[in-house]
Amino acid sequence: MDATVAAYKQLKVLLEMRPALDRHAGIPQQTRLLFRALALREDLAVAGLIQSSSNALGSGLPAESAGGSGLSMDEQINRLSRIVIMLDQGFLRSRVSALLLAGRRLVGRSEELTRFEPRHFRDFIWRRMFAKSLPPADFELVTGAGFRIARAPWTAFHICTLASGGLLIPRLDTSEFDVMIAETPYPAKVSKRTKLVIRYHDAVPLLMPHTIADRRYDQAFHYRALRHNVANGAWFVCVSEATRRDLLAVFPQVESRAVTIHNMVSHEYFDEPSAPARVAEIIGRRRNPRVLRLEKGSRDVALADDSRGGAIDYLLMVSTVEPRKNHLALLAAWERLRSEGHSGLKLILVGSLGWHHAEIVRKYRPWVRRGDAFVLDDVPSSELRLLYKHARVAVCPSFAEGFGLSGVEAMMCGCPVVASDIAAHREVYADAAEYCNPYSLDDLVRAIRGVIDPANARRREELVALGAAVARRYTCEAIQPKWRAFLAAACAPHAAVSEKMPAALGI
Repeated sequence: MDATVAAYKQLKVLLEMRPALDRHAGIPQQTRLLFRALALREDLAVAGLIQSSSNALGSGLPAESAGGSGLSMDEQINRLSRIVIMLDQGFLRSRVSALLLAGRRLVGRSEELTRFEPRHFRDFIWRRMFAKSLPPADFELVTGAGFRIARAPWTAFHICTLASGGLLIPRLDTSEFDVMIAETPYPAKVSKRTKLVIRYHDAVPLLMPHTIADRRYDQAFHYRALRHNVANGAWFVCVSEATRRDLLAVFPQVESRAVTIHNMVSHEYFDEPSAPARVAEIIGRRRNPRVLRLEKGSRDVALADDSRGGAIDYLLMVSTVEPRKNHLALLAAWERLRSEGHSGLKLILVGSLGWHHAEIVRKYRPWVRRGDAFVLDDVPSSELRLLYKHARVAVCPSFAEGFGLSGVEAMMCGCPVVASDIAAHREVYADAAEYCNPYSLDDLVRAIRGVIDPANARRREELVALGAAVARRYTCEAIQPKWRAFLAAACAPHAAVSEKMPAALGI
């Protein structure tokens, strides 16, 4: 074992779990996968930080080092039970919480982290934070870990920092931990003994602010928190070298504190035999009712009759429905392909409706009503695995990405990939995708046709074989050791970091 790793056995790591409370894929999924990967290691003690985005929570139990809580067992359970409720039905919202935060910061107080004892609340821990991405076999692993509670909401941290011009940045008392890992730029300071690590997924809020949700606030929150993290000595673990370059373009001074560790793909994605007729069943169960909202007097169309009971010929795109993902270009390319010899080709989108989606949905809706296009939501990995397996091609046409996880998932399941020719895709997919210009309809049509035409069967087989090899780079077994090596090096004396970090990560 490397001397640096040996010297830092039993590192105590606090991992922010807020994203895992909110949605299914993307950063929430990576949060779950990283927690699992760290929990698998005996030389790490990982705890999850429970914090609401917008609701204030109650206090949990005192830290174990503080001795007895003075509460009977029923009082302890009642206290934790109320916290579960407050995650969805809090009494204090972000603006009021921000005022209270500012007051505590003015008198020099830190935000105490209290314990959430999961023993009687494993169903909540599992179903609310982990079940959307992990298999039941991981139940004991993740629900048996430690958890801490931050009372003030994450948005209140941002408001307090922004409104005070950075003079009243909240401070978390993380003194029991060696490292805290936040999944986005974090609007608070940590204790002096704790290394703050920012998992940096992309710089889209800064470089493409016209594509984000609440443009004014999301851009400001991202920038201010990121700027303070940079100034306060945080480490940055970027999901791709392309993302790292974007970060350094904005803050070149963090070059010695920014490394690249790629995302992990879930072990729920693999190539397995399955019946193509099941695709129709999945469509029937998972269609998004918001997209199927019908005009007065119209009738719902479930699936074209010629597709029932047999295989469906379809393109697949897996992504949140929002402007940056380029759904409208895919729709236009699919319409042209149908008019030029692929009349039976269907189009399946899998993903929740994100921000600024109205125009996208409006243009898809006529095809959805005809039963030729489908927008699915809340698709579990077991069913998504089957959709990948039987698709003619998975299309990833985004204008920008930090990593591009859906393409790797498709490769794991034996599906060829067409991807936009952007830096993150070139890095992550290597030679295992057919690339196209995301701004050129003609080029997108060319790339898709080049994979789905029967005359190009050999190219399709080549992409499937290359994809299987490339995707193995992003398994937990490949990525987890890099995290352990990074954490050990980041916690080592500063003189050892620059020398050991590249070798530890295999750079």
